[in-house]
Formats: sequence, structure tokens, C-alpha cells
Amino acid sequence: MLFAVGLFCSPRRTHRNSPANRARHALHDTYYVVAHFHYVLSMGAVFALFAGFYYWVGKITGRTYPETLGKIHFWITFFGVNLTFFPMHFLGLSGMPRRIPDYPDAYAGWNALSSFGSYISVVGICCFFVVVTITLSSGNQNKCAPSPWALEQNSTTLEWMVQSPPAFHTFGELPAIKETKSYVK
Repeated sequence: MLFAVGLFCSPRRTHRNSPANRARHALHDTYYVVAHFHYVLSMGAVFALFAGFYYWVGKITGRTYPETLGKIHFWITFFGVNLTFFPMHFLGLSGMPRRIPDYPDAYAGWNALSSFGSYISVVGICCFFVVVTITLSSGNQNKCAPSPWALEQNSTTLEWMVQSPPAFHTFGELPAIKETKSYVK
């Protein structure tokens, strides 16, 4: 859930200035564009992939992941990605152009901070690999319930009614699907 929240919150901060014509002209071909683009990709697409992994790993493998390590993975990655790409906004606002191999020393501080953030992001990715390794090597000790939220009365769709992982040929014949609650009034 943390990755889903993180994916919707962060990229919208930088998009506020993008549509303004004057800002677009002034920031064109600077690191502000790079920062905004990577915010949208890293915190949008990559966080969506992580959210999908944590949501479906129990149903796919039949094992639960270590939740504390999953939260640590989120916070390290969230902090690292923000520390990587947020200073690039200041570089872009200062006029640092992109696609240039040599920059003045005035940009060295923000670039060093951005590099440090990328190292933290790598630590977050290593933490993710630890979560995957522990989850896949846990054997039968961390079996996942059919509904990981223990809300069988609210989990009425078919994917949460069967065991985790679902057996081959789960249903001999397709069950009748009928609405149990009216969600629209």
C-alpha cells in the first residue's frame, strides 16, 4: 500500500510548473525536465511494479513476504529516489543544461547530493532482493491464507476464495457468480 500511495503523490509535485508557457520555455532542455521525467517514471511506473509485487506475491507463491522488510524497502527506496531526483529541479532552475559532458563547478554540490541519493536507491533495490529471497526460500513456514487480509466476508471475488497458490484446475465446473452486495445505490 505504501508503494501505491508513493506512486500517486510524488510525480504530481513537479507537474504543476510544466504546463505554464513561460516556465516551459525557460526550463526547456535543462535538468528540470530530466528531474520531472524521472520522477514520473521512477515513482510512477517502478513504484507501481513494486506495489503489484507486494499485492500479488502471496497469491502467486503461496508464501507471505516479511512485512517489516517490505516497509524498510519502501522507505529506503522512497528516500533514495527523492534524494536523487529532487536536487535536479534546483539544477534545472539554476540553468544547468542537459546533454552536456562538462559542467561548471557551481553545480557540483547538487550533483553530489543526487549521486548520494542514487546510492541509497541501490541499497533499497538490494533490500527488495532480500525480500524476494526470503519470500521464495521460506518453504512452508510462511504459508499465505486464501485472503491475506483475513476478511473472508469482504473478499468475495474468486481469486480470494481459492488456496494460495491456486491449484491447476481449481474448479471442476465454473461456479455461479452472483452479486452479494450492492455497491451502487
